[in-house]
Amino acid sequence: MTAPTVVARLAGLAAETRASGLPEGLRNDVARRVLDLLGNSLAATEEVSASAVTAVVRGWGGPEDATAIGTGLRVPAAAAALVNGTLAHSLDFDDTHLPSVLHPSSPVVPAALAVAEATGASGASLLDGAGVGIEVAVRLGMGGYDAALGNSEFFERGQHATSICGAVGAAVAAATVGGLDADGIAHAAGIAASMGSGLLEANRTGGTVKRVHCGWAAHAGVVAADLARHGLTGPPTVIEGRFGFLHAFCGERADVDAVVDRIGEHWELPGIFFKPYPCNHFTHAGIDAALEIRSRGVRPEDIESIELGAPTAVLRTIGEPAEEKARPRSGYHAAFSGPYTVAAALTGGGGLGVFHEDFTDEAAADPVRLALAARVRCVPDARCDEIFPHQFPAVLRVVTTGGARHEVRVDANRGGPANPLSSAELAEKFRLNAVRVLDDETARAVADAGLALPEAPDVRALMAGVRG
Repeated sequence: MTAPTVVARLAGLAAETRASGLPEGLRNDVARRVLDLLGNSLAATEEVSASAVTAVVRGWGGPEDATAIGTGLRVPAAAAALVNGTLAHSLDFDDTHLPSVLHPSSPVVPAALAVAEATGASGASLLDGAGVGIEVAVRLGMGGYDAALGNSEFFERGQHATSICGAVGAAVAAATVGGLDADGIAHAAGIAASMGSGLLEANRTGGTVKRVHCGWAAHAGVVAADLARHGLTGPPTVIEGRFGFLHAFCGERADVDAVVDRIGEHWELPGIFFKPYPCNHFTHAGIDAALEIRSRGVRPEDIESIELGAPTAVLRTIGEPAEEKARPRSGYHAAFSGPYTVAAALTGGGGLGVFHEDFTDEAAADPVRLALAARVRCVPDARCDEIFPHQFPAVLRVVTTGGARHEVRVDANRGGPANPLSSAELAEKFRLNAVRVLDDETARAVADAGLALPEAPDVRALMAGVRG
């Protein structure tokens, strides 16, 4: 008997999950991720990425099947996925899986939500489909993770694994929520494997296109599931084949076995990190360390020098080019700067430590912050290299003008399994995000509805609350 292909095994997991439900506790975990995504999306509605995709979607027209968050619009499901996936990733506030370094909820959940709203699926069905789609996305990401290299091969090649793997996860989620059988789910995944893309050059030298990556992946997932429903097919060896997904993107470093390792027995889903700060996850441990030093009474005006130690691979994103990171050209680029985020934590801070007000264009041009960021030297740290990428660690060393020395090492990121956000903190993050668009009463009602998704008859009331 021929062994099942990789995509057949992934589709089998999805079909089994739809029939039996996610393992104990995971529906609640996914409900928290849906709520987190809705808050992140509401907070992003004033971004240029939001206005751009909303303008495009308005021009498309079509049936009013699903909600485009914060826009007041109901649009076709694929169009809603485009808007909502873009919003979800626009502020870099979305959850992160390690060591694949994917933001899996942003491409997957919008696709699942759009199909669930369009078809009237129950909250439980939404959560099961989104959960298995997230699992597929991160497993594909692990197929591109090289343990010897200590980094993602996608990332090494300048590819955005979140949108590439996320398109396939989104297709699995959309097909699962939409009722396709195992063969149909496999075809949807196989079709979406030709659709995912994304380059990371904007992280280095500018541009806002990265904000749309997850929206396009979510859109591709919904379209792929619809195409499969109407008879289009994908190759059976789309993942492991000579010209398949992993070899095409990652070459000889691809690890096909990692994709299906302990599939159905071990779930990566509950270990995915929530973000307390709206910036690149590589900066978070430095922020944690800076907040600790600030709590000791160290004042910005008394600081002579700062050294930020981080994993070598991380410095390419948050420390290079050094002149760009010391003087980020916008609030968005500040979110990818180690020097700026340390300066923001030492001087400002809102929300759970630093918040959206720290990443406006005005904040990024603040001379006090820029003067402090100019004193930050980013260096590789051996212990951080040992821990990365299972955590995004950092060490911060501050010398004051009086000669005092402070060192804080953060090995476990806040928001992950080893240092989790409480339910109260996660709810507060949602509320602070949501009140940018909703009144406080509505924000609290949406939070309650989001956490109650496992028992909800459908998602339409929840999505009506975030339509704006």
